[in-house]
Amino acid sequence: MQVRDGMSEIVLTLGPGHTLREAARRMTEKGVGAAVVIDEELPHPSVVSERDILNSIGRGEDPDAEVVHDHMSDTVIAAAPDWSLERAAMEMSRRHIRHLVVIERGEIAGILSMRDIMRVWTSEGATSGMTSPESEATTA
Repeated sequence: MQVRDGMSEIVLTLGPGHTLREAARRMTEKGVGAAVVIDEELPHPSVVSERDILNSIGRGEDPDAEVVHDHMSDTVIAAAPDWSLERAAMEMSRRHIRHLVVIERGEIAGILSMRDIMRVWTSEGATSGMTSPESEATTA
């Protein structure tokens, strides 16, 4: 399976001046855990995630005063659509991130989350010999 098989082609984009509350509201509406931040002053997109927002609130910062620019990733990790899902999962694990921006021909083609990878693997059948919780419950 490849990244293109699991990525979402619908990408929530935000500007760097959006407040964290606005980012959280839009992420909630779209049912996503991250947004791609497009800043015309930067050469590449960035990402702001639900974890970034949670960390800010956990530090006691005001989500109505804090802006995305101050909490987005410094660097974005990009994946190609033809990467294997295993390669994408290894990159996420190695870098301690949960989202990859998918770039094709220099344009944003989608976003891939750990949740997307799990969805594909569990719907297509994992390759390990483990049984699913449903089958264990029916045999018990």
